[in-house]
Amino acid sequence: MDKRVYGLAMTKKFKNLLIEKENGIGILTINRPHVLNALNSQTVLEIGQAMTDLEEDEEVKVIIITGNGEKAFIAGGDISEMSVMDSMEGRKYGQLGQETLFKIENCGKPVIAAVNGYALGGGTELAMACDIRITAPNAKFGQPEVGLGITPGFAGTQRLPRIVGRGKGKELIFSGEMIDSDQAEKIGLVNKVVPLKELMEEAKKLAKKIADKNQNAIKKAKELINHALDVDLVSGCTLESNAFGLCFSTMEQKDAMKAFLKKGKKEKR
Repeated sequence: MDKRVYGLAMTKKFKNLLIEKENGIGILTINRPHVLNALNSQTVLEIGQAMTDLEEDEEVKVIIITGNGEKAFIAGGDISEMSVMDSMEGRKYGQLGQETLFKIENCGKPVIAAVNGYALGGGTELAMACDIRITAPNAKFGQPEVGLGITPGFAGTQRLPRIVGRGKGKELIFSGEMIDSDQAEKIGLVNKVVPLKELMEEAKKLAKKIADKNQNAIKKAKELINHALDVDLVSGCTLESNAFGLCFSTMEQKDAMKAFLKKGKKEKR
């Protein structure tokens, strides 16, 4: 099995992350287990840098993001850092978080969150920026910021209502309530719940299935889905027909359809 940590230059680049490649899958692990993988400014900056590296790496087809340890995916923002921020510093921290999460959301490759524990505040927000969320039964989700006298700052007020609906999004943000993985699946916040010991295996299995498909088509499909919430249906359909047509100009499409027809002829014999 092809599994390796990136070279020495890459491992030195990040203080709070582990980056691995395995069979076309890039695995980004937030590595601050002593503080339940809380997001300080340096970690947020490193995640953005790592996403750029993984997107530019032609060997990587799909990215998995997870947290180190069995307690937390990301327990939230680093409160010890935030507690001494003034208004301008808080704004800059929020903007940094939003910019980093947009890198995840707009990455040209599918991104899977493997949620292995607490995903609160910035943890829920980062998971929502991923395309697909697979979670362990011990995971907890929530936007508890109002209890700390702040609003969600990494686009939680924007993504959560878009995923679970305006009413449920408001309920979770206004109450600061924490929900378990089963509740998160019920309201559509996560795609699937699997036992903790099977979490990474399940995430890799899905990543491999996606990696085996045509990457140009997947990239365009991701762009279309992301744009769907920002435009009306007619405009979205126009974008789709344009992208659909462009797919027919690629050799990948020609080869894939020829292979399909050839396989069909063999099966009929």
